Amino acid sequence: MQSYRNIALAAAVAVVAPGASASVLAESIDGRWDAVITYNKIELPFLIEFAGEGDTFSGSFLNGDVKVKSTGGSYKDGKFVLNFDHYLGKLQGTVKDGKIKGEFASSRGGEGPGGEQPFHAERHSDTKVAVKDVPSIDGLWEIPVESPKGEKSWRFIVKQDGADVRGSILRVDGDTGTLRGTYKDGKFVLAHFSGSRALRLEVTPDKDGNLSLVQFGRPGIAKKLTAYRPEVARQKGLPEPADFAKHTTIKDADQPFNFSFPDVNGKTFSSTDEKFKGKVVVAVVTGTWCPNCHDEAQFLVELDRKYHDRGLEIVALDFEEIEEQESGYKRLKAFVKQYGVNYTYLVAGAPIEMWVKVPQADNLNSWPTTFFVGRDGKVKKVHSGFASPASGEFHTQARESFTKTIEALLSENATASR
Repeated sequence: MQSYRNIALAAAVAVVAPGASASVLAESIDGRWDAVITYNKIELPFLIEFAGEGDTFSGSFLNGDVKVKSTGGSYKDGKFVLNFDHYLGKLQGTVKDGKIKGEFASSRGGEGPGGEQPFHAERHSDTKVAVKDVPSIDGLWEIPVESPKGEKSWRFIVKQDGADVRGSILRVDGDTGTLRGTYKDGKFVLAHFSGSRALRLEVTPDKDGNLSLVQFGRPGIAKKLTAYRPEVARQKGLPEPADFAKHTTIKDADQPFNFSFPDVNGKTFSSTDEKFKGKVVVAVVTGTWCPNCHDEAQFLVELDRKYHDRGLEIVALDFEEIEEQESGYKRLKAFVKQYGVNYTYLVAGAPIEMWVKVPQADNLNSWPTTFFVGRDGKVKKVHSGFASPASGEFHTQARESFTKTIEALLSENATASR
């Protein structure tokens, strides 16, 4: 009987890959892997998923249920390279004895690491380790802060399943992506890495029912924070998080919203063009270096497909770093291709020029910031930042707010013009 099984196995190997050896087949790394990247001497656990081989090889950082997919890659002879051109990042590794060692290199990582950072990985296991006496931190929290953007509080959103936790810190400009981790030795250790965001968060419940947080992110930063339940924060007289619809305002609501910038090919588009006259315009201040702008762009693509034929024009006022502009807009072009952007995409300048190039806005300091312009050319609403799926109900609220605003503006007199 054993000999028949061996014959069947040999036949199966021949069918799967004629001429290939069983050892080569065993090197397939399809599926999920538990990885750890070392960033500023801090270890950040993350999940990554691989598929394919040769020049069809691909990979995805797992940001909760969202996949941050590679733009290209290859895998041969136990070595792989994955490009994430829309983040100017490259992941490469060597597979040996069922484990992976390699590095992630990036010339500019948004909130994440630049340079070269080592990582290692092994096969993902869904096996859960039983942990006793796990405190509950599920739900919504608020974190008092004094941020450079004038915020007085952030939100901390947590979903808990026993000892396992997913969470996200939501600021006025957007969130940290999905922090994931577990409870051990009296604290929850959460982390996130997806090519552009990099963060480790240690959460310790205290005896008063609050949370002590230590946040490790940018070089040299280990920020200590405290999180309170919203009702406790109100009792203490602590301020609420910033209102996304009120953080940035328009200086003169009676003045048309004006812009005039070139695209990557040098063709100039202006708010006075026939293309925009009498249309509902969604103008977004953005940058491909900004992780939250990646989150929003994918939703804007959906809105463009759904409402363009009804009179919606979306225009990106993109502010890119000088290095990106000098490179021929490599990241910008990869960004547009990766997300299938068909709406007007203009290069407005460098990030430091935003306040000069968009002078009609007050307190404009969030990436992205979205302006909803009516058929008369005037700004009807401004939305600061964009909450990604990691922020749960706040992501849903943002989508609903955008959709409701656009539909209301489209329903206005279609013959109105600028």
